[in-house]
Amino acid sequence: MQILLWIAGFCGALLVAGAAYRKGSLSFSGTLAAIIMGTIYFGAGNAFWFGILLLFFISSSMLSRLHHENKAELEATYDKTGRRDAGQVFANGGLGMLLVLLNAISPSVLWELAFIGVMATVTSDTWATEIGTLAKKPPRSVLTGRVLPAGASGGVSWPGTLAAAAGGLMIGAAAVILRVLAGMEDQPVLPLLLAGLTGGLAGAFADSILGATVQRMNRCTVCGREVEAARHCSKATVQARGWRRMNNDAVNLLSSVIGGIVALGLGLL
Repeated sequence: MQILLWIAGFCGALLVAGAAYRKGSLSFSGTLAAIIMGTIYFGAGNAFWFGILLLFFISSSMLSRLHHENKAELEATYDKTGRRDAGQVFANGGLGMLLVLLNAISPSVLWELAFIGVMATVTSDTWATEIGTLAKKPPRSVLTGRVLPAGASGGVSWPGTLAAAAGGLMIGAAAVILRVLAGMEDQPVLPLLLAGLTGGLAGAFADSILGATVQRMNRCTVCGREVEAARHCSKATVQARGWRRMNNDAVNLLSSVIGGIVALGLGLL
């Protein structure tokens, strides 16, 4: 019976990742990473774990295509754009995969709460970025409150914050529904919803704070703009601030840890 779950997980992951590859949402390396990840999520877990991963990926992919033509200039400043590669896939879902495996070894609702917080973080952060960049008013620094260019690391806005809250709450609500569908033990609804909402918001704001402080940012030698990308205006950029190895993937991973800890803390209250 267990082997059938792994086979089902592989087939489901292959189908979803293959479709994403054809749509241009995943690179080849990202597709392989997604297949591995999806197989483990379902094989070592169940519909609860796999469903939340799938919900994050589908919602994020759909939002990334929202008014995509208006985001071309902003995407030129990002370290990675377009198709998600293996690094991005594991940065967003790797910690969740570890929690799936830990739960398979020693089942506990605490792993589930941490997982909800982790996945709420990556969902909230993605929703905040995609919606925030479409806002009419520019974002403000999470640290100083000064106005920043649209898409700048460390920037926050009310539309982005509301989108982050909605994304986290969606993950929390999905957790409630998927636990029932997976036949898992009954748990109070409110802690699951709060784990998604507070974990997502905490992780998203942690991402902004890390982006404003330690994330590596480069400066374009042509236009002088501060960007994540290694090249801008067809020229190599130079490091302007932050830690050399603290790229966007590392920031995403660290903020996911924070979101997971906040959600887990709710379970210990």
